[in-house]
Amino acid sequence: MSVLIVIPARYASTRFPGKPLAELTGATGKTRSLIERSWRAACAVNGVDRVVVATDDDRIKAASEAFGAEVVMTSETCANGTERCAEAHAALGGGYEVVVNLQGDAPLTPPWFIEDLINGLQAAEGMGLATPVLRCDGATLNSLLEDRRAGRVGGTTAVFGADHSALYFSKEVIPFQSGSYTDTEGTPVFHHVGVYAYRPDALLAYPTWPVGPLETLEGLEQLRFLENGRKILCVEVDARGREFWELNNPEDRPKIEEMMRKMGVE
Repeated sequence: MSVLIVIPARYASTRFPGKPLAELTGATGKTRSLIERSWRAACAVNGVDRVVVATDDDRIKAASEAFGAEVVMTSETCANGTERCAEAHAALGGGYEVVVNLQGDAPLTPPWFIEDLINGLQAAEGMGLATPVLRCDGATLNSLLEDRRAGRVGGTTAVFGADHSALYFSKEVIPFQSGSYTDTEGTPVFHHVGVYAYRPDALLAYPTWPVGPLETLEGLEQLRFLENGRKILCVEVDARGREFWELNNPEDRPKIEEMMRKMGVE
Protein backbone atom coordinates (compact mmCIF):
# COMPACT_ATOMS: atom_id res chain seq x y z
CA MET A 1 0.00 0.00 0.00
CA SER A 2 1.21 3.51 -0.77
CA VAL A 3 1.95 5.48 2.40
CA LEU A 4 2.25 9.22 2.96
CA ILE A 5 3.51 10.67 6.26
CA VAL A 6 2.33 14.19 7.01
CA ILE A 7 3.86 16.18 9.87
CA PRO A 8 1.37 18.94 10.72
CA ALA A 9 3.02 21.95 12.35
CA ARG A 10 1.63 25.28 13.51
CA TYR A 11 3.45 28.15 15.17
CA ALA A 12 0.62 29.27 17.45
CA SER A 13 0.22 27.17 20.58
CA THR A 14 -1.43 28.06 23.86
CA ARG A 15 0.92 25.95 25.95
CA PHE A 16 4.11 26.43 23.93
CA PRO A 17 4.13 29.18 21.25
CA GLY A 18 6.62 28.48 18.46
CA LYS A 19 7.03 24.87 19.59
CA PRO A 20 8.02 23.38 16.17
CA LEU A 21 11.08 25.64 16.08
CA ALA A 22 12.14 24.92 19.68
CA GLU A 23 15.65 23.51 19.69
CA LEU A 24 16.65 20.24 21.33
CA THR A 25 20.24 19.25 22.07
CA GLY A 26 21.17 15.62 21.50
CA ALA A 27 23.81 13.29 22.92
CA THR A 28 26.67 14.76 20.88
CA GLY A 29 25.79 18.37 21.63
CA LYS A 30 24.16 18.82 18.22
CA THR A 31 21.13 21.13 18.36
CA ARG A 32 18.21 20.62 16.01
CA SER A 33 14.69 22.01 15.98
CA LEU A 34 11.74 19.92 17.08
CA ILE A 35 10.30 19.92 13.55
CA GLU A 36 13.61 18.65 12.10
CA ARG A 37 13.85 15.89 14.69
CA SER A 38 10.24 14.87 13.95
CA TRP A 39 11.00 14.85 10.20
CA ARG A 40 14.07 12.68 10.80
CA ALA A 41 11.93 10.27 12.83
CA ALA A 42 9.49 10.05 9.91
CA CYS A 43 12.26 9.47 7.37
CA ALA A 44 13.53 6.50 9.41
CA VAL A 45 10.26 4.57 8.90
CA ASN A 46 10.42 1.70 6.41
CA GLY A 47 7.86 1.32 3.64
CA VAL A 48 6.93 4.99 3.32
CA ASP A 49 6.60 6.62 -0.09
CA ARG A 50 6.66 10.30 0.88
CA VAL A 51 7.17 12.55 3.92
CA VAL A 52 5.94 16.15 4.01
CA VAL A 53 5.64 18.94 6.56
CA ALA A 54 2.23 20.65 6.47
CA THR A 55 2.06 24.16 7.88
CA ASP A 56 0.46 27.57 7.49
CA ASP A 57 3.50 29.45 8.80
CA ASP A 58 6.29 30.88 6.64
CA ARG A 59 8.85 30.56 9.47
CA ILE A 60 8.21 26.83 9.78
CA LYS A 61 8.24 26.50 5.97
CA ALA A 62 11.62 28.23 5.69
CA ALA A 63 13.17 26.23 8.53
CA SER A 64 11.85 22.94 7.14
CA GLU A 65 13.06 23.56 3.61
CA ALA A 66 16.47 24.55 5.01
CA PHE A 67 17.01 21.03 6.38
CA GLY A 68 15.64 19.38 3.23
CA ALA A 69 11.98 18.68 3.97
CA GLU A 70 9.19 18.91 1.41
CA VAL A 71 6.59 21.42 2.62
CA VAL A 72 2.88 21.70 1.81
CA MET A 73 1.28 25.01 2.74
CA THR A 74 -2.17 24.64 4.30
CA SER A 75 -4.76 27.13 5.45
CA GLU A 76 -4.84 28.92 8.79
CA THR A 77 -8.37 27.63 9.33
CA CYS A 78 -7.27 24.03 10.02
CA ALA A 79 -8.46 23.33 13.55
CA ASN A 80 -6.03 20.48 14.24
CA GLY A 81 -3.52 18.10 12.73
CA THR A 82 -6.11 15.78 11.23
CA GLU A 83 -7.73 18.61 9.29
CA ARG A 84 -4.28 19.75 8.17
CA CYS A 85 -3.44 16.21 7.01
CA ALA A 86 -6.69 16.05 5.04
CA GLU A 87 -5.90 19.34 3.34
CA ALA A 88 -2.28 18.34 2.61
CA HIS A 89 -3.37 14.99 1.14
CA ALA A 90 -5.82 16.78 -1.15
CA ALA A 91 -3.20 19.37 -2.16
CA LEU A 92 -0.87 16.54 -3.20
CA GLY A 93 -3.57 15.11 -5.44
CA GLY A 94 -4.67 12.31 -3.10
CA GLY A 95 -4.15 8.74 -4.18
CA TYR A 96 -2.30 7.43 -1.13
CA GLU A 97 -3.81 4.35 0.47
CA VAL A 98 -2.63 5.22 3.98
CA VAL A 99 -1.97 8.69 5.36
CA VAL A 100 0.01 8.88 8.60
CA ASN A 101 -0.27 11.89 10.87
CA LEU A 102 2.99 12.15 12.82
CA GLN A 103 2.46 15.10 15.10
CA GLY A 104 5.51 17.30 15.31
CA ASP A 105 5.93 17.08 19.07
CA ALA A 106 7.08 13.45 19.27
CA PRO A 107 10.69 13.29 18.03
CA LEU A 108 11.37 10.15 20.09
CA THR A 109 8.76 8.09 18.20
CA PRO A 110 10.61 4.89 17.18
CA PRO A 111 10.18 3.87 13.53
CA TRP A 112 8.69 0.51 14.51
CA PHE A 113 5.78 2.27 16.26
CA ILE A 114 4.71 3.65 12.89
CA GLU A 115 5.53 0.48 10.98
CA ASP A 116 3.42 -1.58 13.42
CA LEU A 117 0.65 1.02 13.17
CA ILE A 118 0.55 0.84 9.36
CA ASN A 119 0.60 -2.96 9.43
CA GLY A 120 -2.18 -3.00 12.02
CA LEU A 121 -4.42 -0.78 9.91
CA GLN A 122 -3.71 -2.77 6.76
CA ALA A 123 -4.74 -5.98 8.53
CA ALA A 124 -7.95 -4.52 10.00
CA GLU A 125 -10.52 -4.56 7.22
CA GLY A 126 -13.33 -2.12 7.83
CA MET A 127 -11.26 0.12 10.12
CA GLY A 128 -10.80 3.66 8.87
CA LEU A 129 -8.04 4.66 11.22
CA ALA A 130 -5.62 3.36 13.82
CA THR A 131 -3.41 4.82 16.54
CA PRO A 132 -0.63 3.35 18.74
CA VAL A 133 -0.88 2.80 22.48
CA LEU A 134 1.99 1.98 24.82
CA ARG A 135 1.54 0.27 28.18
CA CYS A 136 2.91 2.57 30.89
CA ASP A 137 5.52 1.34 33.30
CA GLY A 138 5.45 2.75 36.81
CA ALA A 139 7.90 5.56 35.99
CA THR A 140 5.82 6.80 33.04
CA LEU A 141 2.58 6.56 34.99
CA ASN A 142 4.09 8.56 37.83
CA SER A 143 5.22 11.22 35.34
CA LEU A 144 1.68 11.48 33.98
CA LEU A 145 0.24 11.74 37.49
CA GLU A 146 2.82 14.36 38.47
CA ASP A 147 1.83 16.51 35.49
CA ARG A 148 -1.80 16.41 36.59
CA ARG A 149 -0.92 17.21 40.22
CA ALA A 150 1.09 20.19 38.98
CA GLY A 151 -1.81 21.41 36.85
CA ARG A 152 -0.03 20.63 33.59
CA VAL A 153 -1.74 18.98 30.63
CA GLY A 154 0.74 16.26 29.73
CA GLY A 155 0.35 13.00 27.86
CA THR A 156 -2.93 11.41 26.79
CA THR A 157 -4.17 8.02 27.97
CA ALA A 158 -6.44 5.55 26.17
CA VAL A 159 -8.84 2.76 27.10
CA PHE A 160 -10.03 0.17 24.59
CA GLY A 161 -12.15 -2.97 24.38
CA ALA A 162 -11.33 -6.61 23.81
CA ASP A 163 -11.28 -6.03 20.05
CA HIS A 164 -8.82 -3.15 20.57
CA SER A 165 -11.41 -0.59 19.44
CA ALA A 166 -10.97 2.63 21.37
CA LEU A 167 -13.51 3.35 24.11
CA TYR A 168 -12.12 6.74 25.11
CA PHE A 169 -9.06 8.99 25.17
CA SER A 170 -8.38 11.54 27.90
CA LYS A 171 -5.84 14.01 29.17
CA GLU A 172 -6.74 12.69 32.60
CA VAL A 173 -5.06 9.47 33.66
CA ILE A 174 -7.54 6.67 32.91
CA PRO A 175 -8.62 4.14 33.98
CA PHE A 176 -8.64 5.02 37.68
CA GLN A 177 -6.26 2.84 39.65
CA SER A 178 -5.42 2.96 43.33
CA GLY A 179 -2.30 0.82 43.33
CA SER A 180 1.33 1.88 43.30
CA TYR A 181 3.94 0.49 40.94
CA THR A 182 7.71 0.28 40.78
CA ASP A 183 9.43 2.19 37.98
CA THR A 184 9.82 -0.91 35.80
CA GLU A 185 6.53 -2.59 36.61
CA GLY A 186 3.74 -2.77 34.02
CA THR A 187 0.53 -0.91 34.82
CA PRO A 188 -3.07 -1.00 33.51
CA VAL A 189 -2.67 2.47 31.99
CA PHE A 190 -1.91 2.96 28.29
CA HIS A 191 -0.11 6.06 27.05
CA HIS A 192 -1.59 7.22 23.74
CA VAL A 193 1.16 7.83 21.20
CA GLY A 194 0.08 10.84 19.13
CA VAL A 195 0.30 9.22 15.71
CA TYR A 196 -2.63 8.30 13.46
CA ALA A 197 -2.93 6.24 10.29
CA TYR A 198 -6.02 6.93 8.18
CA ARG A 199 -7.62 5.37 5.18
CA PRO A 200 -8.53 8.16 2.73
CA ASP A 201 -12.30 7.86 3.22
CA ALA A 202 -12.02 8.43 6.98
CA LEU A 203 -9.68 11.37 6.46
CA LEU A 204 -12.00 12.88 3.85
CA ALA A 205 -15.05 12.61 6.14
CA TYR A 206 -13.42 14.15 9.20
CA PRO A 207 -13.52 17.86 8.26
CA THR A 208 -17.21 17.59 7.33
CA TRP A 209 -18.25 16.76 10.90
CA PRO A 210 -18.93 19.47 13.49
CA VAL A 211 -16.73 19.70 16.55
CA GLY A 212 -18.47 17.82 19.36
CA PRO A 213 -18.57 18.46 23.11
CA LEU A 214 -16.00 15.80 24.03
CA GLU A 215 -13.46 17.07 21.52
CA THR A 216 -14.04 20.57 22.86
CA LEU A 217 -13.66 19.58 26.51
CA GLU A 218 -10.61 17.35 26.11
CA GLY A 219 -8.95 19.18 23.23
CA LEU A 220 -8.35 15.82 21.54
CA GLU A 221 -9.00 15.68 17.80
CA GLN A 222 -9.50 11.91 17.65
CA LEU A 223 -12.65 12.15 19.78
CA ARG A 224 -14.46 13.58 16.75
CA PHE A 225 -14.28 10.13 15.18
CA LEU A 226 -15.75 8.46 18.27
CA GLU A 227 -18.45 11.11 18.59
CA ASN A 228 -19.50 10.34 15.02
CA GLY A 229 -19.65 6.59 15.51
CA ARG A 230 -16.36 5.74 13.79
CA LYS A 231 -14.15 3.07 15.33
CA ILE A 232 -10.49 3.67 16.09
CA LEU A 233 -8.14 0.69 16.22
CA CYS A 234 -5.66 0.87 19.10
CA VAL A 235 -2.44 -0.88 18.11
CA GLU A 236 -0.35 -1.85 21.11
CA VAL A 237 3.33 -1.17 20.46
CA ASP A 238 6.47 -2.27 22.28
CA ALA A 239 9.00 0.32 23.40
CA ARG A 240 11.78 -2.33 23.29
CA GLY A 241 13.47 -0.65 26.23
CA ARG A 242 13.35 2.85 24.74
CA GLU A 243 11.93 5.77 26.64
CA PHE A 244 9.12 7.76 25.05
CA TRP A 245 7.73 11.20 25.83
CA GLU A 246 6.20 14.08 23.89
CA LEU A 247 7.08 17.76 24.02
CA ASN A 248 3.79 19.07 25.39
CA ASN A 249 5.09 21.88 27.60
CA PRO A 250 8.32 23.89 27.88
CA GLU A 251 9.07 21.86 31.01
CA ASP A 252 9.31 18.71 28.85
CA ARG A 253 12.37 19.95 26.95
CA PRO A 254 15.04 18.95 29.53
CA LYS A 255 13.31 15.59 30.06
CA ILE A 256 13.44 14.80 26.34
CA GLU A 257 17.04 16.02 26.02
CA GLU A 258 18.03 13.73 28.89
CA MET A 259 16.29 10.81 27.16
CA MET A 260 18.17 11.59 23.93
CA ARG A 261 21.46 11.62 25.80
CA LYS A 262 20.71 8.24 27.38
CA MET A 263 19.75 6.73 24.01
CA GLY A 264 22.68 8.30 22.16
CA VAL A 265 20.40 10.27 19.82
CA GLU A 266 22.59 12.79 17.99
